Amino acid sequence: MKNILVPIGSTENAQSTLQYAIDFAAEINADVLVFRAYKAKSKAGTMVNMTAIIERETNLYLRTMVSAVDRKNVAVKLISSKGSVAENVEAIDDEIGIDLVIVGAKSNSIKEEVFLGATAGSIVKNTNLPVLTVPEGYVYKPVKNILLAFKTGIVKSKTALTPLKFIVKSFKTDVHSLLVKTARYKEEDLVVDKDLLEIQTSFTTTENTTTFQGVLEHFKYHNPDMLCVFRRKRGFFKKLWKKKIILKQEFHTSIPLLILKGK
Repeated sequence: MKNILVPIGSTENAQSTLQYAIDFAAEINADVLVFRAYKAKSKAGTMVNMTAIIERETNLYLRTMVSAVDRKNVAVKLISSKGSVAENVEAIDDEIGIDLVIVGAKSNSIKEEVFLGATAGSIVKNTNLPVLTVPEGYVYKPVKNILLAFKTGIVKSKTALTPLKFIVKSFKTDVHSLLVKTARYKEEDLVVDKDLLEIQTSFTTTENTTTFQGVLEHFKYHNPDMLCVFRRKRGFFKKLWKKKIILKQEFHTSIPLLILKGK
């Protein structure tokens, strides 16, 4: 894992998210790319180039944010770009290569009932990159225990498990797999991918209405440092990631959430 992209919003939580990303990168010797997208339109009838002004303000904001955290000798690069977050993230990935996106869960949302805000939601919805969402104010600690929840053991993407494998190798992490059998499960869903079998420490099967309910039922028992799920083409999480904003009543977690997709 070489490059970690950190989209920065305009919230008080942005600094703690960046610090988490830098602390994480320091452990694995990765570089951090601090990114902020902006939108601007020139006002008709004026000579003022609003885009240039907003670009300068954006770069100043990024420099201020980076100067406020402990960089821990991690290489940090600043990137600002006009346009939507998701489009720019994909462009950065094409040009540089992104191994992981670390983003604050609530992004720019100030609503208490929101778990995943528009910025994080758009990245999860519109890119194939693995995303690690960090709760508000969460302080970094080494990942020693992961709860991996899924409703099918089939993993079609060859790259989906790459970030999880890297974390397991780097932190010597225990992975507790939780296969949630919902009402419409198929027998083939119960066959676990061989790569998953190689990295898991324990395996549990449970029957619940949704994957999220299965997570809630087993969360306290495993007491994980990180929750991990797949963004699937079908099932509960597919419905969840269709939206840019996810409410806490639909899904939430008090620990970092690693969302795997793969290309």
